[in-house]
Amino acid sequence: MPEGPEIRRAADRIAKVLVNQPIAAAEFIVPSLQPFEKRINGSVVNRIDTRGKAMLTRFDNGLTLYSHNQLYGRWFVTKRGRLPRTNRSLRVALHTAAHSALLYSATEVDVLTESQLQHHPFLRRIGPDILDTELTADLISARLDEARFRRRSVGGLYLDQSFLAGLGNYLRTEILYRARVNPRSRPVDLDKAAHRRLARETLAISKRSYRTGGVTLSRERARILKSSGASFENYRFWAFGRRGLPCYVCGDRITRLNIAGRRLYLCPGCQPPA
Repeated sequence: MPEGPEIRRAADRIAKVLVNQPIAAAEFIVPSLQPFEKRINGSVVNRIDTRGKAMLTRFDNGLTLYSHNQLYGRWFVTKRGRLPRTNRSLRVALHTAAHSALLYSATEVDVLTESQLQHHPFLRRIGPDILDTELTADLISARLDEARFRRRSVGGLYLDQSFLAGLGNYLRTEILYRARVNPRSRPVDLDKAAHRRLARETLAISKRSYRTGGVTLSRERARILKSSGASFENYRFWAFGRRGLPCYVCGDRITRLNIAGRRLYLCPGCQPPA
């Protein structure tokens, strides 16, 4: 499933062709949304926001297109009249005079008023967006100290969207690895130094992934691996997906375990139990 950085980058691509542009034609394949086509036609896209893994396309008539990709959804941006090569099922098409933004295979799509957005069950329960410009390491640290979070294992907590919206499986692994925190630790178990590292790396890894298109490894190490012929998947991560390979820091072998029903990777040398 795409995580917060991927959704924000998709929003950026869509914004380049839709924001401040009138919608020449809107197509909703979902039958319940087809009555909105006439109301969207001719409207102008004011902006495109993201809240974690949800995208909000806001029109100047007060309506907002809510979409959540879940596992298989994907946005494409094309010149108008061209369709991408994909076996996915089209859900939404927004056409300007020159371009199209096409949403395929998403299972959660809706058109909502501002009042409905305020009461949306997913948006109401999620925490701050990991890429929110107002989110700081101090605010993350404060959330880690909250009673509802401080006694939960960080391995489970870092998949909970009510803690921070946009976190997902690879970000969880990479953040905990770089913070040198064992996934079975709880925030209440961490000393002040580990607590600060965890808050800082949560912010740093999320922002780096957004800037680089999903690469959390340091720029220099990624460059060296890429120049040696490594594929994109093999120069992306510090630990995620590297089971059995040596840790870049201490040389110990990366191991895999399941926490909260999802695979997670760690270095036993860098992330010993608390």
